[in-house]
Amino acid sequence: MKCPYCTHAETKVLDKRDTEQDAVTRRRRQCLKCEKRFTTYEHIEMVDLAVIKKEGKREQFDRQKLKTGILKACEKRPIEGEKIDELVSQIEADLLDMDSTEITSAKLGEMVMKRLKKLDKVAYIRFASVYRDFADLTEFKEELDKLLTTGKH
Repeated sequence: MKCPYCTHAETKVLDKRDTEQDAVTRRRRQCLKCEKRFTTYEHIEMVDLAVIKKEGKREQFDRQKLKTGILKACEKRPIEGEKIDELVSQIEADLLDMDSTEITSAKLGEMVMKRLKKLDKVAYIRFASVYRDFADLTEFKEELDKLLTTGKH
């Protein structure tokens, strides 16, 4: 494992933990050269899961693409990187539990929105605005009103 700071090839593992879903192993590491610490995640790579896009095209599930979309929605929000990694891992675990090896992008988007709604309302509305492709401000306002109405409990 190379250090992300100085690219030295030798590190030591300080702590190892399995996540709640046991699909991801978190390791806290320290570089033996610069002594900086960083976290790595080991997860099962899903090579046979296909995402069916709106236009019917199939593409291989890409964990990094999913994480990138979530990161964009969470940009400049007070959300720890570990929370985002945990959210991605939870979604991936749900996908592993499915009976099918295919999922529509619509269903995947709904899974993301459900989890983002619990994590951060602003990130949720950002993701929803891109995912649902709001045509105008009226659609955006309707979604925001729904969020405000359900959030008053």
